[in-house]
Amino acid sequence: MTNKNNRVTNASKPRVPLAIEEWLTAIVMGVLALITFANVLVRYFTDQSFAWTEEISVFLIIVLALVAGSAAFVRHAHIHIEFFVARMSGQKQRFFALFAAGICTVFFVCLAILSARLVWDDYRYDEVSPGIGVPQWWYSVWLPILSAVIALRLLGVWLRLRKQR
Repeated sequence: MTNKNNRVTNASKPRVPLAIEEWLTAIVMGVLALITFANVLVRYFTDQSFAWTEEISVFLIIVLALVAGSAAFVRHAHIHIEFFVARMSGQKQRFFALFAAGICTVFFVCLAILSARLVWDDYRYDEVSPGIGVPQWWYSVWLPILSAVIALRLLGVWLRLRKQR
């Protein structure tokens, strides 16, 4: 099925609502803004800086990118080359949308598996974060979890695209 821009779209809504990703995005953005603002205030008034804000901010930005990426896949808002997609027939668009969803699913399954091995190594070897010295796996555990979530979202996209005629 194509929309008015001749692009493949979902025929049905996902079973798990996108409100989860939307709320997580809002919360992460709010926390990022708060800790960055607090750090700016502390630097302005004391010429010092919170050492932990950079480490936490990097972690939150990675979480934000993965959560927003999950929503983008479901909404078909991921990057594609409009020049080529707009010139394809509906059947070709569907084929390439299925192909892209399948390849991306495989990628995120592999990323979840390999990053789980990284988390295990961080835990097993007692790696600590460079900035504040907390266990590194506290940060890295979210990569396999969110990668698995994205893989499941992509699998849902692939299944919905397959049902389309």
